[in-house]
Amino acid sequence: MKNNYLVVLLVIVTFFVISFITNLLAPIFPALIQSYDIGLTLAGFFPFAFFAAYGVMSIPAGILVQMIGEKQVMLVAFLLALCGSVLFVVWPVFAIAMVALFLIGTAMALLQVAINPLLRSSGGSKHFAVLSVLAQFMFGAAATISPLVYSAIITSDHASTTWLLQLVPSNMTWLSMYVLFALLCLVMLVVISIMKIDNKAARINAERSHFGQSLLLFKDTTVIKFFFAIVAYVALEQGVANSISVFLQRYHQVDPSTQGAQVVSQFWLCLTLGCLLGIVLLKLFDAKHVLIAFSLGAFASLMTALFADKALAMMAFAGVGFFLSIMWSVIFSLALNSVATGHGAVSGILCTGIVGGAIASPIVGAISDLSGNLQVSLLILLIPLGYIFSVGLWAKPLVTNHRVAVKTPTQPTSLAQNN
Repeated sequence: MKNNYLVVLLVIVTFFVISFITNLLAPIFPALIQSYDIGLTLAGFFPFAFFAAYGVMSIPAGILVQMIGEKQVMLVAFLLALCGSVLFVVWPVFAIAMVALFLIGTAMALLQVAINPLLRSSGGSKHFAVLSVLAQFMFGAAATISPLVYSAIITSDHASTTWLLQLVPSNMTWLSMYVLFALLCLVMLVVISIMKIDNKAARINAERSHFGQSLLLFKDTTVIKFFFAIVAYVALEQGVANSISVFLQRYHQVDPSTQGAQVVSQFWLCLTLGCLLGIVLLKLFDAKHVLIAFSLGAFASLMTALFADKALAMMAFAGVGFFLSIMWSVIFSLALNSVATGHGAVSGILCTGIVGGAIASPIVGAISDLSGNLQVSLLILLIPLGYIFSVGLWAKPLVTNHRVAVKTPTQPTSLAQNN
């Protein structure tokens, strides 16, 4: 039992590390553009290289987990992330940056696929929902902290942080975060190596069953529609997050390393806090209706962020994060509840949809460079948002979300009637 608790703790910490690494691209986006002297179109290939790995590696990662087990896959993943981080720092040219980010993205895809079943088997299936919520909180917390750590490192002159800056070129101070990532990966490799983890993954005919099921499910129109819903969600989330600092710098003269990073942090904080309200609402209302309401809230917030004044825009970007909070969980649960069998293979296909994070930024950047108007180019994000809204209209789950029945108070019986 003690070992199970330690494994659960390890998985929770791993969620934190995944998010810490994944969500740094948003606050450093303006610095990348400046360091490489590129436009938004080429800059969009940084998140593209990272998230494309999810599209390529999610299903193979599921097969690998079943063949060699969760512990070995986690070790491989952190080793790849370590190599990618070191490569980025040692040789920070544009082409190598693409390779490094693809390696790191591959590592994150492997981890995502490995740690979810490990969390369920180690924490117990009856506690999985609660542990998943805890994992999401840690994911959101890391996304909130990551921009603040970046801002603190590059603006501080304290000895505890300056040593990181001394390891990277003076015109690429943001690379210090990848030095920090490399150290985190090294620590995780040591911890996982010495920890006893009982691999629960099935290994019998793993390749044939998992890949075969996945190919068959690609013919299922319901699964494909939900796959595109995941693509739309991640495209929307990353499209907004990666544009915040650049947009505020360009239209409101906000320093991307300080105030801009803080707004990105607030975006992720509100996305995390929105989960609290989401849990309550999903216990009271149909998940489809909650998704529709939050989609409308996201639309109002995004339009406000793009066309309001500075103070209101900064708050509205955080509001977008709040309304995005329940979308991933609701779409994922509606998808799994809409099919009778093959849930493992469906999950693999849905995780492949994380490739959506590779799509939005290059498209937004290309339209912005061609039109010279980032404000208008960000309106392209209304397309994935509209698709997410439509899910609440067409989804027909076989099992609806469990809701608490709200009892209306009954009229008290009068004394006369009692007598």
